[in-house]
Amino acid sequence: MPKSDRAELKRKIKREAKKLGMNLIGVANVERWEEYAETDRAFFPTTIWPWSRTVIVLGVQIFLPMIETTPSVVYSELYNTTNRMLDEVAYRLANFLNTLGRRAFFFPRDCYGDISVLVKKPEAAFSHVIAGKYAGLGTIGFNHTLLTPEYGPRVRLVSVISDVDVAPDKVIEKDLCIRCGVCKRNCPVNAFTPNPDVLIANMAKNKCAAYHQKLKDELRYPCGVCTMVCPIGQDRKIYGNSSVTKEGVAHCQNFGSRNAV
Repeated sequence: MPKSDRAELKRKIKREAKKLGMNLIGVANVERWEEYAETDRAFFPTTIWPWSRTVIVLGVQIFLPMIETTPSVVYSELYNTTNRMLDEVAYRLANFLNTLGRRAFFFPRDCYGDISVLVKKPEAAFSHVIAGKYAGLGTIGFNHTLLTPEYGPRVRLVSVISDVDVAPDKVIEKDLCIRCGVCKRNCPVNAFTPNPDVLIANMAKNKCAAYHQKLKDELRYPCGVCTMVCPIGQDRKIYGNSSVTKEGVAHCQNFGSRNAV
């Protein structure tokens, strides 16, 4: 395909995703999994889908006024809403590419069946966080989340895997994480231990998953504290350091969950 046609196809993809309501859209070529080698080869797109050439990563923001009430049904509903939206849009974008004669499908934003599975084996078949980094949407922070310039870690992600051959977006080289430690200090289960050799912390993933299982049993899953408190993101200019009163947080946490009954 001529370079001009590839560029126009990429513009079409991004216009379509934007039209469908995505805040963030990035494109990675599959070679980046090999180049960075940050995950086991079993999780490379080409290991699972040998024909794949491009991973299109889509993201939507998590609203600060809602996540600041966590753990609550307010944040739980936001989480569920963004999940449904991401899967639907990713399906529609993949379908759009299929109508152009391209192989494409979406890998769901979560794909582990139930949180109880993660307690036993805390990993998923495909990492949207790593894909987001390779698609130029952000960098991976201390708490293992994707930090974006626009929303810090307050994003939800989904990926479309395709055989389209378009130019990848530029990877953000400078880490956005400032090692402030606020996520570590606020984690309800002390899941993060600083690693002296790398920015990303050692994480007790089983402990984190077990806490999420508890919250799910109380109907106020997930936690989200480490993403809520992160100071990175332009969304802070809109909402500041705190957008909900203590009384408002208590009000939201006291309704709709088994914990509040």
